[in-house]
Amino acid sequence: MDLQKKYIHMNREKGKAVTQITLDDDFNVPDMKPDLIRIILDKGELVLDETTITQDHVWLKGVLKFSLLYRSDQPDGQINTMTGEIPFQESLAIDGANEYDTAKMKWEMEDLSIGIINSRKLSVKALVALKAVIDEIYDEELITGVDREGGVQLLSQNLSAMELFLAKKDTFRFKEEILLPSNKPNIREILWKSVQLRGVEMRLADQQLNLKGEALAFVLYEGEEEEEHLQWMETALPFSGVIDCNGCREEMIADVFYEVSGIELDAKPDYDGEERMLHLEMVLDLEIQIFTEEETQIVADLYAVNEKLNPVYQDTLFEKLLLKNASKCKISEKVSIDKNQEPILQICASEGYAVAEQAEIVEGGIQVEGTLQVTILYVTADDRMPVASVKDILPFHYLIEVPGINANCRYHLQTGIDQLTTVMTDSSQVEVKAVLSLNCIVFQQQQVKKITDVEQAPLDMGELQESPGIIGYIVKEGDQLWDIAKENFTTISEIVKTNQLSSEQIRSGDKILIIKTVG
Repeated sequence: MDLQKKYIHMNREKGKAVTQITLDDDFNVPDMKPDLIRIILDKGELVLDETTITQDHVWLKGVLKFSLLYRSDQPDGQINTMTGEIPFQESLAIDGANEYDTAKMKWEMEDLSIGIINSRKLSVKALVALKAVIDEIYDEELITGVDREGGVQLLSQNLSAMELFLAKKDTFRFKEEILLPSNKPNIREILWKSVQLRGVEMRLADQQLNLKGEALAFVLYEGEEEEEHLQWMETALPFSGVIDCNGCREEMIADVFYEVSGIELDAKPDYDGEERMLHLEMVLDLEIQIFTEEETQIVADLYAVNEKLNPVYQDTLFEKLLLKNASKCKISEKVSIDKNQEPILQICASEGYAVAEQAEIVEGGIQVEGTLQVTILYVTADDRMPVASVKDILPFHYLIEVPGINANCRYHLQTGIDQLTTVMTDSSQVEVKAVLSLNCIVFQQQQVKKITDVEQAPLDMGELQESPGIIGYIVKEGDQLWDIAKENFTTISEIVKTNQLSSEQIRSGDKILIIKTVG
């Protein structure tokens, strides 16, 4: 007997690990830099240079890069900048990992503290969360039929499952040349810079993945003109691109995770040789998985009237799409500066970073709790401290509505910022308004008892001869013709024919005659 088989391409989580690392070091202010009096802004990012997988371990090597904007000891209150980095090595234990696997890495800066030891020395401490996930791609075998001479009775079952059509890593590069407005002086030195993503969208089309969004670039710089010493510029740059996805169709389901892996924003000469141009280059790393929904008829049970067939079962998990949407969460809060801090004269720029700190499945959806970390750089009226900043953490909570969700569902959630605006209400207070994007895809898991093999054996003729050849039977609640026919060595068609039934549907209390048809 030959079993007809079909294979569904699937992926599953092979293993994951989460750890926290503490990075701590002291740094001297470079000799060419002036003494440090007060820190205005600071930020840090983790750069993973190398990821190596060995048996049961993922090894990471990288650096923590930090930068700070500070007030120096110069008589005119000169603003200056400083950068540095802390190297690290770390390992995460994942059972079953081997050198042929690929790990997806995520990091989150949970805390960054840069303190002044003295005017020539800094203390840098960072708490970083690292997460490694290893996925396994495999083919799930399904029994769809039987090839054999002689009657084998089959009970079919419809299976709706997600099949992995494409899994790939890719990169998107965005380059732009930005000219300073005519009313801005030439750039002597860039003091602070940032590039933030806004409104990133991914949409699957035939043969490709379309990507679009906006890059918000900001620079604070020293101008060449003495009377216009401190300058800044902010601009929004729309971007779009296409990632090749051969064979994909618009109706397929895309699950895409993205993160910024590199940003460069540097001054360069314009066509006249003057430092009036900014060169922006941004790189996004993409983890792309594309699925199709497959409808397959599989064999749920089988038997023969002239042979003993014992199906071998295995419990297997399959997934199907429950929901894919992009929810929007609005935040509106007021941020006040410390009473000892310089009053606000004008806002230069604002940065935001949204984190979903906790997400759990509840009745009717996914409850998300998180924070929006906001940093506002502003101009003061104090010539000794021309710019200052205020930071605040704004909590948010949102229910992503998912009808039919339960504890066995699996989901991916990516948080981003669509809009962020900051408006002065007075010299000590700023109103912050933000729209966060909560992009979520939810998979419903279903456990299926599937046949993996069929054991064959001859019938026990002695046992058959001792049992009656004709049976009168009264149908009980929950009875199915399949079970009745299988237990009595006959077929559904024979029972229908013998009892002149109009269909295969039976009801509790029906009286039927069963004739054994074993040869």
